[in-house]
Amino acid sequence: MSLFKGSGVAIVTPFHTDGRVDYETLETLLMFQMENKTDAIIICGSTGEAATLTDDEQVEVIKFTVDKVNKKIPVIAGTGSNDTNHGIELSKKAEEVGADGCLLVTPYYNKTSQEGLYRHFKAHADAINIPIILYNVPSRTGLNINPETALRLSETDNIVGIKEASGNMDQIVALSQICRGKLDIYSGNDNEIIPILALGGIGVISVVANITPKETHELVYEYLEGDKAKALDLQFKYFNLVNALFREVNPMPLKAALKLMGYNGCAYRAPLIEVSDATLKVLETEMKKVNLIK
Repeated sequence: MSLFKGSGVAIVTPFHTDGRVDYETLETLLMFQMENKTDAIIICGSTGEAATLTDDEQVEVIKFTVDKVNKKIPVIAGTGSNDTNHGIELSKKAEEVGADGCLLVTPYYNKTSQEGLYRHFKAHADAINIPIILYNVPSRTGLNINPETALRLSETDNIVGIKEASGNMDQIVALSQICRGKLDIYSGNDNEIIPILALGGIGVISVVANITPKETHELVYEYLEGDKAKALDLQFKYFNLVNALFREVNPMPLKAALKLMGYNGCAYRAPLIEVSDATLKVLETEMKKVNLIK
């Protein structure tokens, strides 16, 4: 059972300048997303600075999002950890407060083997009833989910998808080949949406959708519904903007972009900081090109 098809936004967690979660701005951003065709909300992921949230904050942010979205679209909670038992407890709490699914990143820093990965994710799946999307982002975690491990995990009923952000197209081809029909594949990189859709993917978990929700939704659906030329035009149109959003560590440029669009709550939690003047200038230029700001 697919959790969603299309564009799921990896949404930011807004903060006040004193570090508190800015729930008023979070509600504004959630409404903006739902009014502009986003197909799912992914809350407390990497873009949501989950690594700096306390457990209580993380659960409260998930619950707030679930309540405000009110079943209009799926809410998928980032509950991954490098401590299996800790991650399981977070996943259970996300299920308790009404999340429709969990996004689980691979263990980081201490890492593990492929067998350890299998046991880690299988333990989560056995502990909760809601669907799970695996998250493969070795550039951040130092650990890759091999296609064969993904295939083993796909045999577990509630492991339904994988967010592929390895950037390794050979691997993604192999993943699609052996997991076809068994595991939904989502692009984890905004500059690879069409290549992954072409390999059988069904959507994207997107950073740029924070500021272009309607356009990112349309890109995916134009491709899936057969207008590949229009989808390609959209991929090309926003390509330079996507690159600008990753000139520095995500979500630093993204929050700068949201601030340029007039949103509050664009403070960071350390160690993240404001972007350089050079990055801010590039962001302004690229956002003006696609009419996000004047």
